Amino acid sequence: MHTHQHDQGAAGGTGNLRVAFWLNLSFALVELVGGWWTGSLAILSDALHDLGDSVSLALAWRLARFGERKSDHRYSYGYRRFTMLGALANITILAGGSILVLSEAIPRLWQPQQPDARGMLLLALLGIAANGLAALRLKHERSMNARTAALHLLEDVLGWAAVLLVSIVLLFADLPVLDPILSIVISGFVLVNAGRYLHGAARLLLQGVPHDVDLAALETRLASIEGVVTVHHAHFWSLDGEHNVFSAHLVVLTGTTPTNAIAIKCAAREMLHGLDIEHSTIEIEWEGETCGARPGAIQSS
Repeated sequence: MHTHQHDQGAAGGTGNLRVAFWLNLSFALVELVGGWWTGSLAILSDALHDLGDSVSLALAWRLARFGERKSDHRYSYGYRRFTMLGALANITILAGGSILVLSEAIPRLWQPQQPDARGMLLLALLGIAANGLAALRLKHERSMNARTAALHLLEDVLGWAAVLLVSIVLLFADLPVLDPILSIVISGFVLVNAGRYLHGAARLLLQGVPHDVDLAALETRLASIEGVVTVHHAHFWSLDGEHNVFSAHLVVLTGTTPTNAIAIKCAAREMLHGLDIEHSTIEIEWEGETCGARPGAIQSS
């Protein structure tokens, strides 16, 4: 049994990425001018992050559109897995940009420069609004591609909140060292989260079982279907962190009729409901039937 379910919200997902991209790119250009105007390394650092984010969002947007292509003889599962390239590019840009900012910020701890606190405050308010709106557009997206893009934007919102706080302090205190300290904190936070998302992306690329799926429990439930003797060769993996694939072999009683076998398949399909499975394959085997995939079976060469 093969089932295919297609997400009707895919177009909305690419539309959200498109809006987030244009919002982010527009504000990144404003940031570059504002960072030069205020003399703030924290703002210039965030401008570099935002430019990197814009590249990442562009990749995420284009690859999300590419991933909507239907399956063909070259990619029988479709093109959704191509969106993982966008996720990996996002992670690489996040890490690279953070390392670049750290290389500029750390020396300034000993030679801090006084930034324009009022200009920083104004840009911080604009930054929270622009990046917050873009992040809201991606709030409900679940693919790894969109989630890493949303991570960029959420970190920008947090970074601008920190810039706002520091600018208020600088209005009343002569502490220019807060500017490079803030850059280091933001970059460190980005690096930690980039590492976390790299782990998740690697798990998807290695076809690991998603964290929110208990494959052993699912096998037990399938084995509890009336007429099923055992379940083996069960596999569950994700194409992009949102659309999943499942396959399993169900061994049924020797006397099971074709009609009963169909009923067992339908019962198994019901158990898979709600797991965001786009492709599923359930093979029915009768007791005593030879299966090379069954545990203990002798493989022929």
